[in-house]
Amino acid sequence: MNIKALPYVTLLGFMFGSSMVFSRFGVGQFEPTTYIGIRMIISSLMALSVYRIASGRRLPRDGELWKRAGLLGIFGTAVPMTCVIISLQHLSSGVSAILLSTGPAITIILAHFTLPDELLSRRKVFGVGLALGGAMLLAISGEDGLPDAQSTASTGFLLVTVAMIFSSIMIIYARKRLTGYDAYDVGSIRIFTTALVVLPLSLLTVGFDLSAVTGSGYLALLYSAIMGTFLGLLLSFYNIKRFGATPAVMTTYIIPIVAGIGGVLVLGEEITLTMMFGMGIIVSGIALLQEYNSPATWMRRYPHRGSY
Repeated sequence: MNIKALPYVTLLGFMFGSSMVFSRFGVGQFEPTTYIGIRMIISSLMALSVYRIASGRRLPRDGELWKRAGLLGIFGTAVPMTCVIISLQHLSSGVSAILLSTGPAITIILAHFTLPDELLSRRKVFGVGLALGGAMLLAISGEDGLPDAQSTASTGFLLVTVAMIFSSIMIIYARKRLTGYDAYDVGSIRIFTTALVVLPLSLLTVGFDLSAVTGSGYLALLYSAIMGTFLGLLLSFYNIKRFGATPAVMTTYIIPIVAGIGGVLVLGEEITLTMMFGMGIIVSGIALLQEYNSPATWMRRYPHRGSY
């Protein structure tokens, strides 16, 4: 990897990882769907501002793009993000981030059955087995990374698993239906659609009670919206455009580290030997998969993996 890319990779990993920490703090004061809806409204307004002020960039008018990217927004962002944010009520930000890093392994399994040029090989099977084995170790051990004993850790594991399955399915969908479209347009429509789906859902199911939210809760919301969604999206595109795909792949390894350490320092979460061992197994498996499929090939095939 180009050494010049290291600060940008580290910054992006910090933005995404710290956003998970702030999100876990936020769901202690917001209803999860309310939190996501407001967060995506803020991000949507910022995305619209780029179309307003950037020369040569206009809000897309292609109806087919809106339909396809809208589906990606609903099932590839709204559903997974809701599951992940709710999981933060049951798991630490560090554990959630570690589990989410197994997403590429699930994508490869699904791609084997849906894409003719993505068949599993022995090496892929071994890499997938390592990654999922590390996740299973955390699940079996019941690690939640929280300082107090929790009886609902299994709910958190289930929610993260559902999030990864939906995300992986929609990554394959994006490869089939969205290749060739402008990445910023696709990303922006994902944000718009998520806001339009989640916020009304929140109003219908849990209302819009913000009475328990403090100033620090609003700051956590703003941070996640600006740093973890909008600026994270822009920096991710910038890194790929300037430095190629490898830095984007390396960010995957930084996020759990930042989320784990940040959770300990800010929220009093725990990092155990089991968590470290499980993460090591997962990283080894994903590294093996990405060694087999070069980073450039990986990002070309799966350019629409989202953040949380």
